[in-house]
Amino acid sequence: MAAAFSDRFSDATRQLAAAATRANRLALENAESMFGVQLKAMERSLTATGGWLGELARGEDAVGTLSRGAQLWQDNLQRLGQAQQDMLGLGLQASRAWSELVQGCNESTADANGNSH
Repeated sequence: MAAAFSDRFSDATRQLAAAATRANRLALENAESMFGVQLKAMERSLTATGGWLGELARGEDAVGTLSRGAQLWQDNLQRLGQAQQDMLGLGLQASRAWSELVQGCNESTADANGNSH
């Protein structure tokens, strides 16, 4: 009887460790993806802004440069909004993966205890 309990406890511990490892991996992958989205949006915005500042420094067409600056501002805001939407999508995707992980753990725990789900 003690051996059976020990075996079930060992199995449950292994399953918990595997689930924790998978959850950590999901969290890390999600953070990396979100960071990549933010970095890409920032890179595009900084590149565009740097080009506009170069035009402004040359001072050839002040009116045209200022109108392009207004368009740049709008484009940068759109990039920021798109990055936020992409990050929300990544967060939802990660939530689904974590939910599936928890559901799988609950099912395996119920199977180990001999319960139906």
